[in-house]
Amino acid sequence: MGYGAWSDWVGRTHAVEDLIGPGIAHAMAATLGSTGAASLDTGAPVPHPWIWAYFLEPAERREIGPDGHPKRGGFLPPIPNPRRMWAGSRCTFENHLRVGQQARKTSTIHSIEEKNGRTGPMVFVTVLHETTANGTLVMREAQDIVYIDIPEVFSPPPGKPVPPCEHVEPYDIDPVLLFRYSALTFNGHRIHYDRPYSRDVEKYPGLVVHGPLQATLLHDFASRKYPDRTPASFAFRGVRPIFDFDDMTLNAREVDGNTAELFTANGDGAISMTATMEWAA
Repeated sequence: MGYGAWSDWVGRTHAVEDLIGPGIAHAMAATLGSTGAASLDTGAPVPHPWIWAYFLEPAERREIGPDGHPKRGGFLPPIPNPRRMWAGSRCTFENHLRVGQQARKTSTIHSIEEKNGRTGPMVFVTVLHETTANGTLVMREAQDIVYIDIPEVFSPPPGKPVPPCEHVEPYDIDPVLLFRYSALTFNGHRIHYDRPYSRDVEKYPGLVVHGPLQATLLHDFASRKYPDRTPASFAFRGVRPIFDFDDMTLNAREVDGNTAELFTANGDGAISMTATMEWAA
């Protein structure tokens, strides 16, 4: 099936409004063990990646597909490749969402592109998100979603070592963390909490650590290690899966006065996610 089958989806727009309530923020802080939000009272800023726990539109039970995601179609095109993943995002920040604000997120399908990768045919869908609060722009995000076939056996790309970093910190991951993050973001994808499904259907060796969870942890890590700076942009890309049984580390190194490179890695030092944080001048 070629690009033309989904070209009508390009340009589609969808908007969701939400109240940035304190309950979700407190639950996210408890789940992550985050020190990035000392106070979450009304008016307090919410760390940028926590936006992914808001503006949710839970699908009804009858609308759920076999992988736990909503069935294909709707706002996103019905691409048939069975495995769909959040491959990465590029975000720019103009302000913070704040507890108690009424906010609006507008999403537009920007492009659909077919490629051939190491595992076969791939389809990338890029969605542009723009979030505003009280009529003021807060954040822009270009999100890449990739659709691929499920391989017969798990065959990850070769591991690339983390470069030398001045900041390295272990972060404990376990099934409870993955389940709670899935619940907070209303992510029903079974690879994050259903071990038999992840192993027998999608051929992973364990439960998969969410890409946006890794990105959230890296953003928080950079904010803690460079506390005197204000994030202007943040980009991340998944490189290799990491699992609940891995010994994960967070890694950061300063490139120059305006940029830091960030990595998650497993116990063997193989990169799982790369990210870049740029600071406001």
